[in-house]
Amino acid sequence: MSEDLESEKRVSTALPPVAPSVTAELVAALSPRLRKRLDAGVAKLADRPAVRDGDTVRIAVDDSTHVELHAPGGSVTSADAVRCGCLLAPDCLHRAAAASAAPIAEPAAEPATATRSEDAVAGEAPQPDPERPERATPEQCAAARALHTAAAAVLEAGTDGSGAVLQAELLRAAHTARLAGLPRAAATSVSVVTAVRAARSADPAYRLTDLVGTLRDALSAAHRIPHAEGPELTELRGTVRQPYRPDGSLRLYGLFSEPVLTASGYAGAVTWTADTEGRLYQVSDVAPGGAGRAVGAADRAVRVGDTALTHRELSRAGLAVSGATVSPTGRLGAGAGVRAVRASGADWRAEPLDRLWTVPAAEQVARALSGGADLLFLEVALVGTVREAAGDCLLADCARLTLRLTAAHDHPALPHRDNLRLLAAARGSRLRIVARLTPAPHPRAVLLACEHPTLPGTRVDTGLDRLLRADLPTAPASPAPRADVPTPEEAPVHLLSRRVQQAASGGRLALSFPGSTAADVPRLGRHGLATAGDLLDELHAAAAERSRDVFGRLLPADPDRFARAWLAAARYADQVDRALCAAAWGA
Repeated sequence: MSEDLESEKRVSTALPPVAPSVTAELVAALSPRLRKRLDAGVAKLADRPAVRDGDTVRIAVDDSTHVELHAPGGSVTSADAVRCGCLLAPDCLHRAAAASAAPIAEPAAEPATATRSEDAVAGEAPQPDPERPERATPEQCAAARALHTAAAAVLEAGTDGSGAVLQAELLRAAHTARLAGLPRAAATSVSVVTAVRAARSADPAYRLTDLVGTLRDALSAAHRIPHAEGPELTELRGTVRQPYRPDGSLRLYGLFSEPVLTASGYAGAVTWTADTEGRLYQVSDVAPGGAGRAVGAADRAVRVGDTALTHRELSRAGLAVSGATVSPTGRLGAGAGVRAVRASGADWRAEPLDRLWTVPAAEQVARALSGGADLLFLEVALVGTVREAAGDCLLADCARLTLRLTAAHDHPALPHRDNLRLLAAARGSRLRIVARLTPAPHPRAVLLACEHPTLPGTRVDTGLDRLLRADLPTAPASPAPRADVPTPEEAPVHLLSRRVQQAASGGRLALSFPGSTAADVPRLGRHGLATAGDLLDELHAAAAERSRDVFGRLLPADPDRFARAWLAAARYADQVDRALCAAAWGA
């Protein structure tokens, strides 16, 4: 074998992404007996190495049997592209197990540019006649009902009980929703499956709050679509792709870079920049991969024009772009007509970047809660740490508010958590930071970048740059401010949020025991949250309700009632958290 062919082959622990429709089709073709064995088959394949040879990934099931996933273009898009050499193929367990073990393929990549006609199809829905509001089609209503049934089944079972079969049912519903013209609902449903898989595999990227959020959004969309009309329906449907529109010439200044590592098997880096008016733009490089790609993507050349700047370099330098195309979220396109050359950067404390930190924190939070950019540009003084269930938080004084700063990711290959621990030792240091807002009843955000604690004019991207103890000041820069850490008593809505999270994780059974709300409901009422108490009572009642037939045998529980009760509680808790978040920041 030639050296070229040999170098093309490599051992990989990552399988290629598989389209949701492919996984759903392969699982649906299994017999009832094989469906019961599917989870065991997925676990077995997960422990087997995968060898990549060009566009094909081969998994050795045993000494004589291999499963192949053919992924031209990077993902598996048809059931025929998953092949097995066992005697039962193509109706074997191995093909469905391989598809269920692989990451879920995202929709086709967004185009770099878009014509006006493309915009009309993908991004600009026709304006409905005000006298005849647009309603969901029968196909969309049927797809929404199927999605609700599948999502309610996942909620009923919880993460531990939502094996590959229930996941495939939700993926099938997502595929049906996409075909019916409901791309937003479809994408949210896929995110639910991704979060469930991350929970079941103990992925460091998993967050229970993420699962609750995606499951809430999926059930909410499925519930509202049959009744929505006009602008509400347009928003619920979403768009297949974001249109990139011409934005002329741009002069951009690098702010910071952050690694991307998702539970769905995608990794890379995103570099944030700002123009002379303070508008934010992103340059991204995200593709299928693991932690290695998330770490290495920062040293890849950015995909804008023909510049040789890497993401790490751009975060501290500048860019002059002509013929720029920009998506509605600020992502820069990389079309053939885009030209870009390196330009000088700017310090955070110099124009034009300095203006980002002059906006009051309350105004920035209000913007984020209303759907704008969720990045916060803050001046803080480091105080110390506070212990939480998910790990230590870095405490900082921000305009007399005690801010909790958390790590963006816990994967050991990324330095987020280690940097947070070291910064906690720099008590009294006054720094400018960039953080991402986390809605909570107290000021809370994810730390993304900060000024170096001892080298003025130097930035630290907390997900890419690793601080050392030698980087810390030898003594506190000034007396550390006093930290008044809020206690749970100040935000009793957590009594409801905790039950919502328990249900998403443990399923209906976790809330089915009687007497669980005896103390919580009165406590919520004493703090003026009587509605929260009523929702908590209904959630437990729906979980515990089981009727019997004429022979005294238990009948199946009503998943629809439990799903409705859970959705009402989850939406209420989310809105109260946002209101408390705005109040805590003075927004």
